[in-house]
Amino acid sequence: MSEPTETASQKTILHITHLIRARAALLWVVTPEEKRAEKGIARAAAAASSGGGYAFRTWDCVRGIRDLSDNTLVVGDDKILQPDRALDEVRKRRERAVWVMRDLPLFFAAPNVRRAARGLARDLPTDSRKEARTVIILSPSDEVPAELKDSAIVIKWPLPDRAEIGALLDETLVHNEITLSPVERDAAIEAAIGLTSESAAICYAKCLVEHKTIVPSAVAVEKRRVVNAARGVEWTDPDPRGLDAIGGLDNLKSWLIIRKSGFSAEAREFGVPLPKGVFLFGVSGTGKSLTAKAVATAFGCPLLKLDLGATQSKFVGESQQNIRNALAIADTVGLCVLWIDEIEKALAGAQSSNDGGVSADALGTLLGWMQDRKGQSFVIATANDVTKLPPELLRKQRWDELFFIDLPTAAERRAILHVALKKYGRDPGKVITLEAELLRVTERFSGAEIDALVPPALFAAFADGKRELRCADLITAAKETVPLADTAKDKLDHLREWAKGRARRASSGEVTAPNSGAREIDLDEDLDEGFGGPKN
Repeated sequence: MSEPTETASQKTILHITHLIRARAALLWVVTPEEKRAEKGIARAAAAASSGGGYAFRTWDCVRGIRDLSDNTLVVGDDKILQPDRALDEVRKRRERAVWVMRDLPLFFAAPNVRRAARGLARDLPTDSRKEARTVIILSPSDEVPAELKDSAIVIKWPLPDRAEIGALLDETLVHNEITLSPVERDAAIEAAIGLTSESAAICYAKCLVEHKTIVPSAVAVEKRRVVNAARGVEWTDPDPRGLDAIGGLDNLKSWLIIRKSGFSAEAREFGVPLPKGVFLFGVSGTGKSLTAKAVATAFGCPLLKLDLGATQSKFVGESQQNIRNALAIADTVGLCVLWIDEIEKALAGAQSSNDGGVSADALGTLLGWMQDRKGQSFVIATANDVTKLPPELLRKQRWDELFFIDLPTAAERRAILHVALKKYGRDPGKVITLEAELLRVTERFSGAEIDALVPPALFAAFADGKRELRCADLITAAKETVPLADTAKDKLDHLREWAKGRARRASSGEVTAPNSGAREIDLDEDLDEGFGGPKN
């Protein structure tokens, strides 16, 4: 029988245990879960005891200094609510103790608090072993003040993994005298992965109130609401058709099918590394967003959309922390597709100082995560103008592959027209009677531009006595449209030239020649970028 796998939290507790034994003076624990972290730190302090235990003290700006074991005041009736006085009390009470400071980061704007913390971090390591003290600062942010960066050891407390969520679920089931089958239990655990322990407990409790049992689908709905409340990350509906929604683009589809197999247990046993992701760039309106939505369905996993712009904040360091929090959710969810749409807009200022370094910081945070991440998220980034991005983001080691999506081929344009006409309740077989001419006049159109031909053609047919739509109406609408490929010809040519030798083509066919496959385009994608008005 194999040994049980050590959880991420257990590894963190062991790490803190070793630091306490090593008489580390100052630890900075990053977590939004104060209660859960304190329980873990108490276990670490108990495990670190040898030749005498550690007292466990806590401080906050409302309740003062207390003993965590019995919640009693440590200093008589004087609560000592001021942070500088609390730090001075840590210095004066020469006892073997672990001190957890809950609210200290809120007061670091005051010079006297920074000075007191810096002096304490400098002096504590000189204590004897009998008076060894470790100060642990709890904070939801990893932005350590400059005065403490050389002294503080930053530890990021992980979100609960499957084992911890399972223990929480079992406790809930026992308390409510409910029994689940092994399959139902696994589904209920999976539905809550990515949440904090408190959020998971609330999800389970709400499910019990509404359904009298744990319904995984209901937990997943509540989880989606909680995840969407996090800044910069959104739980998005994938395309239910999967890769069938991307007929054509044969090179890309074949590549994705191979990468899907890389998440299997057999691939792990064979030594195949986890797939990282793919970077898609090309003409606006050609289905890049649809690909992200389709891949999530094909992989059978959630689709999380990372909005880097929404993570920006006016407070120093908060933007990076928002990104880290969003990426931490992706890591904990497990297998998921993490979609970063139009990434060049969010990182446009990364190569300059025009935005005060916000974009550069966001880029650094993202690159650091991509380099060191341990989760199973498959990243799909899309861009219309890849030339605006810093070269370090496009390095091959960051992605499994870069794909260039060009304008649709003749066969793909035919498929787009069929989908567009069906969308408006028309029979393509009856409307497209002059196919050769229609394909000729739409030769340099994107999928969104082709879709945008149908509304004006319908208006023309309606105004002309409410007659049936004709192919000539579509041809007229096309002749009156100037495609982006013409208005931005230089940019498109530059993009194609850039792609040579740097990226693979998503389709094996040539743009001006018929292709064996037909690609459906996300007809609602990019319609707000000059291709026929707002999205429906």
